[in-house]
Amino acid sequence: MSLRWTFQPFDALKVHGLYALLRLRSEVFVVEQQCLFLDLDNSDQDARHLLGWRDSAGSTGLVAAARCFGPGVKYAEASIGRVVTAPDARGGGLGHELMREARRALYGHWGRVPIRIGAQARLQAFYEQHGFAQSGEPYIEDGIPHIEMLCPATHGEPHAE
Repeated sequence: MSLRWTFQPFDALKVHGLYALLRLRSEVFVVEQQCLFLDLDNSDQDARHLLGWRDSAGSTGLVAAARCFGPGVKYAEASIGRVVTAPDARGGGLGHELMREARRALYGHWGRVPIRIGAQARLQAFYEQHGFAQSGEPYIEDGIPHIEMLCPATHGEPHAE
């Protein structure tokens, strides 16, 4: 799958891109995970949005996204959140590609800084593969077990596999 990545602030998102982003997040976080929560949390405006677009057979579709924050916005550290991949694009390592690209984009914009995330607990092993370690006690958010995880600034560069 050939992907085109964009990394832009909220104000630079075009209407169709914003719609695709909100639709993908709703499809996964609300419908697939059966979690009734307010995704529109007034944080998108403070984030830079990493979007992975699939270009194939004359059509373009959003298949991966994450929002990135600089230090001091969500946590003292930089952070990555709302990490999502389209259900029909899973199974080929897209989630790993998304996390590598998110770290690259974040480092490129804010420098080599530690990154903190609030991860769904069931995905702990996935994030550990990207240099994150549990940092704090488990907690419940929107009815789903979560844990805070931290990737130190000294963790190696994201690499392609």
